[in-house]
Formats: sequence, structure tokens, C-alpha cells
Amino acid sequence: MTQAQHETSTAPAAAKQALPMLHVKVKILRFDPEKDRKAHWETYEVEAQAGDRVLDVINEVKWYQDQSLTFRRSCMHGICGSDAMLINGRNRLACKTLVRDVAKDGGTITIEPIRGLKVEKDLLVDMEPFFDSYKAIMPYFINESPAPAAERIQSEEEAERMAHSSNCILCACCTTSCPIFWVNGSYLGPAAIVQAHRFIFDTRDEATEQRLNIMNQNTGVWRCRTAYNCTEACPRDIPITQLIEEVKRAVMYQQA
Repeated sequence: MTQAQHETSTAPAAAKQALPMLHVKVKILRFDPEKDRKAHWETYEVEAQAGDRVLDVINEVKWYQDQSLTFRRSCMHGICGSDAMLINGRNRLACKTLVRDVAKDGGTITIEPIRGLKVEKDLLVDMEPFFDSYKAIMPYFINESPAPAAERIQSEEEAERMAHSSNCILCACCTTSCPIFWVNGSYLGPAAIVQAHRFIFDTRDEATEQRLNIMNQNTGVWRCRTAYNCTEACPRDIPITQLIEEVKRAVMYQQA
């Protein structure tokens, strides 16, 4: 290897080492049902680079300071939705949230479980009620007509109609940021309505009427109070409040 090649190959590593380190406190709301009567805060001190994700910091705590810490995570690339948490008072994905965006050197990152769902342990919540709502809107393609020889074709305009709702990763950030969901667990919630939107406005699907009937129940779209919490919480930048309003209009048109 020539000197020039050696310098090129070692440059990224050297640049990484040159990044400033941040000394941060990680304040986590802990709860172990086997020994705790109620949740309590525990604080850990961690060194992190500004470009690290909050998930890196949590991993650091679990791997090197307290192996009893419990939380969900999967792909670590912001597309699976497993690691939704309340970070500095806001629903976020830990794998997408940069340390530099939530803490300065010497600062504190607070981490809690998402709200409105039963806490099983630490940051781990029971997702079954959330997925029960998802199942309730029949989140699958329904078409009883004979299949065409090729694909069921859509125009670009038709595909664009459901483009935003197709981006949902079911992380529950939107639903668990909704104050209506906190006080009324029977409300289907923003995520389920977004998933319904995806099929209601799919021109190839034939179950629009059934889904609109589900949306028109007292657990459906009329529970929404347009607080915009869901839209602000979405890590995929889906205009959730707008989509809920579109479903509301579709329900009204069906009744007209």
C-alpha cells in the first residue's frame, strides 16, 4: 500500500476520533413489576459523540452499566418503528434521534416509555391494544373481482392519493401522543386511521364501505379533536391530521 492509499484508508477513522465527545446524563424512568410498586428515575453518565443516536446511548447503558435495563429495538435504521420512546418529553424513535439534537455537553436526556399503554418493564410497553386497533380496520387488500391477466393498474394520481398513508411504520408515536387515546383506550387512534386511509383511497380495493362504517363508529374518526400532537410526533413526517380529516370527509360523503 502506498503512503497516499494508507492516508486515504485511515482518514475516516481519524476523522471519527477527532469528533468532540459529549458528557451527558441519561435519566431513565425505570419500573420492574417484580420489585417496584411504582416507577422511579435512575440516572447514568455516558460519553457520546454528537452524531450518535439516543439508541447508542441507551445501548451503552445496558451493555456497560446496567444489563437489567429493558427496551425494544430492532433494525436501528428508523424504519421498523420498534424503539418509540418519550425522549425529552416528546415521542421519538431512539434510533433516529441524534444526541446533539436533545442534549449539550453536560446536559441530560430524559427517557420514558410511550404513554397510554401498559408498561411491562422499564421502556417496554404492551403493544397488543395498539395492534388490536390496527387489526380492526382490516389492514389488508380486499378485492373479490376476477384477477386481471396482468397487474391491477393505478394511475400516478391514484397512487399519490395514498402515498403518505403507505409510509406508516406502526411505531405508535402518533397514537400514544394523542390525549384522546390516553383517556379513552377504545379510540382506534391516529395510526389505525392512517392505515384505514391507505386502503380506503386505494382504487383497487373493494372494501371501502366497510372501512368507512368502522371509521363512523364512536371509536373511530369522530373521537379526533385535531390537536395535531400526532402529526408533530410522526418520525416519518406523515401529515396525519390531514389524513384523518380526509377520512372524515369520506365518511360524510358516504352518508350524503
